[in-house]
Amino acid sequence: MVKKFHLERMVEEIDKQFPLEPSIKKAFLSVDREVFVTNGFKHLAYKLDALPMQAEQWISSPLTVAKMTQYLELKGVDSVLEIGCGSGYQAAILSQIVRRVFTIERIDPLLREAKERFRSLEMSNIMTRYDDGQRGWKVYAPYERIIFSATTDKVPEALFEQLADGGILIAPVNQDGLQIITRYYKRAGRILPSEAIEPCLFVPVLDGTKR
Repeated sequence: MVKKFHLERMVEEIDKQFPLEPSIKKAFLSVDREVFVTNGFKHLAYKLDALPMQAEQWISSPLTVAKMTQYLELKGVDSVLEIGCGSGYQAAILSQIVRRVFTIERIDPLLREAKERFRSLEMSNIMTRYDDGQRGWKVYAPYERIIFSATTDKVPEALFEQLADGGILIAPVNQDGLQIITRYYKRAGRILPSEAIEPCLFVPVLDGTKR
């Protein structure tokens, strides 16, 4: 009951700052963030703060996760590809809204921990891959939505190719010294001019994989 109280308070705080669509609010209430926070920081799990993980990575603020999720426009969407699984929290939220989530992580220990969390929570609609996410996951493409959980200078062309026609890609993009949440639409096989939404703070996309 105590956890439920803190989780509900967290979602209320998110909703005050960024009004949530009903399906997204329900998803946040269905996923206990504490499960995704490393030992030593679990007492801060329900705060609207980013928290450190192993391998110099961070679990994003739940407010940021909420914004990225809602900006994807997920109503009626079947498949989402995530670049940068990290703790698995973003993928877990997505799994409550869409039928299939594909998530890629380049740091092996992080991915193994995330997979164990998905198993413990019986989230069977999340597929994971150990790889450099900038290459995407071609075998299951096209994806209706693609989300970057790390910042990039430029979205790789391979990911635009794996985005379904009519799809949306969201990425934190480096621009003029800032990281900007940026949304791209694909229409009739073309990527439309990007839409800059708001500043953010993510760890950078890195090349290759890391054991």
